[in-house]
Amino acid sequence: MQDRVDIFDTSLRDGEQAAGSRLDVREKLDIAHQLARLNVDIIEAGFPQSSPQDFEAVHALCSEIDGPVICALSRAVLADIDRCGAALKAGKRTRIHTGLGVSDIHVMGKFGDAKYGKTMAEKKARLLKMAVAAVRHAKGFTPDVEFYAEDSGRADRAFLFEVLQGVIEAGAIVLNIPDTTGYAVPEQYGALIREIRTKVPGADKVTLSAHCHNDLGMAVANSLAAVLNGARQVEGTINGIGERAGNAAIEEVVMALRTRRDVFNVDTRINAKEFYRTSRMVAEAMHMSVPPNKAIIGSNAFAHSSGIHVDGVLKQRATYEIMSPDDVGMGESRVVLTARTGHHGLKHRLEKLGHRLTDSELDRVYQRFLIVADKKREVFDEDLTAIMRDEIHPVPETFRLESLQTMGGTGTIPTATVRIRQGEKVHQQAACGDGPIDAAYSAISLATGITVKLTGYDIRAISAGTEAMGEVTVRLEPKKGSAVTGRGASTDIIEASAKAYLDGLNRIVAERG
Repeated sequence: MQDRVDIFDTSLRDGEQAAGSRLDVREKLDIAHQLARLNVDIIEAGFPQSSPQDFEAVHALCSEIDGPVICALSRAVLADIDRCGAALKAGKRTRIHTGLGVSDIHVMGKFGDAKYGKTMAEKKARLLKMAVAAVRHAKGFTPDVEFYAEDSGRADRAFLFEVLQGVIEAGAIVLNIPDTTGYAVPEQYGALIREIRTKVPGADKVTLSAHCHNDLGMAVANSLAAVLNGARQVEGTINGIGERAGNAAIEEVVMALRTRRDVFNVDTRINAKEFYRTSRMVAEAMHMSVPPNKAIIGSNAFAHSSGIHVDGVLKQRATYEIMSPDDVGMGESRVVLTARTGHHGLKHRLEKLGHRLTDSELDRVYQRFLIVADKKREVFDEDLTAIMRDEIHPVPETFRLESLQTMGGTGTIPTATVRIRQGEKVHQQAACGDGPIDAAYSAISLATGITVKLTGYDIRAISAGTEAMGEVTVRLEPKKGSAVTGRGASTDIIEASAKAYLDGLNRIVAERG
């Protein structure tokens, strides 16, 4: 049987402390409902003594959320604990999370006042009594009491162990060992958890919890080291949000435990298929976007671009993916088409769009694809549709645009110069106009010798971003015959306009026979 690790989500409390972030009660409830669908074990809903809104949020979660334990934070102050008790009163499964700072830095920084003692020894004796009294008081409201020994990573071991032993005897059932400043490294933090289990009387009868911050980028690594050394609760946030550089990212911890069961031999109750939905909900509510390269739930986490990687993952997914995007609710892996993608990736995407090409057709499309890809970070499906229309299903090309130069701007007469190939002949003309597109159309008419009336012009972006590919559609009426529609696409809208105009002229010539 594998051990189970409880997941303690503090997105609504520690996560909300991220600079510039604030959640109202409704937003906390919405996220809490999603956390329940994610199946976290404990939701830390807030710090009731800190504000009326936090009190209301904790109270509301107790009334509405089923499943997870609802937890409220307090200092080791009796008034704080009373406030937690009142906020949690309506809850079915509740926890009070109380504690204080135990490192010498915290002792002198937070309890420097002489009322806590004049010497370090006197202060520590007073803090020990406060910790024990806080746990005993909290037990009067709920049997589930967790104690946090803040800044454990930098604490004097003897005092830390003394405090932990005292709160175990007072009735705490979970001991939170925070690396409050993200100072620890995995070997050190794992060793601390191991020492607590072996050296603190009663520690083997309670749950040890890892609460790690990411100041040195090791919050997840430290949390996993704690699990390897006996911690059976991990505290963290969705997307790793939180104070300063944030907390351990829950999605990374859970998927590491799940993917590397061979190392950790533990599991969680988490419904990982809800990670992506939860991540985006938290990101939107906190106004903190998820970086594309974010592990597990970033938009690039299951995206492949280089030809070698694309070829490998299309042949056998496991060559470059250690988990499936569906495992975390992201759907399918994504092949990002760039100039590095290669024939295999392009062919795969075209087939998904319903295009089956011969080798020669694929080569022709690939060459055009490279031209577009060199101008953009990513080539989208809409870009491929436009390329296919131009390269595989074109009208007979009587006229081809070889070059186009335009000039415009404030105080300048718009002009355009074009080179048009017609079989073995090359026609070059220049013209002025009301704007660069009008000038280009006039130059094309001169070069081709065909005069038409422009009765419709439409432009739309057919892919996203500032480097979007634009498609121009024009309606041309010749002096004789029916009106035709021409289309052209390019990342340069003037070039797309010229291509659309020439496409229309080629259709007119084709209809004349």
